[in-house]
Amino acid sequence: MDLLAARQRLVASNIANVDTPGYRTQDIDFQFEYLAAAGSPETAKLAPNVVVVPGLPVKNDGNDVSLDREARMLAENGIRFNLASTLMRNQVKSIRSAIQEGRGGA
Repeated sequence: MDLLAARQRLVASNIANVDTPGYRTQDIDFQFEYLAAAGSPETAKLAPNVVVVPGLPVKNDGNDVSLDREARMLAENGIRFNLASTLMRNQVKSIRSAIQEGRGGA
């Protein structure tokens, strides 16, 4: 969920810089983040790996931010965040249930 919050801030920054000459669209390298999370716990706690998004059409002023792409990213990120929070909520419910059953059986 921390990565999704960081991505939300990046997308907002991209939108805020839509008219800034030379600004390049940024995003989080999720492949790097998943590999880091699979590695040591110390690696997973590092700041997100922010990269410039390759292959986007660049306007005459050197800016490559697309409001359509950023709106899609906001929507996608919102869906992922809702899914992650639902999964987290279900895990907490399961843990609470196990604790309550353990108390009742003792």
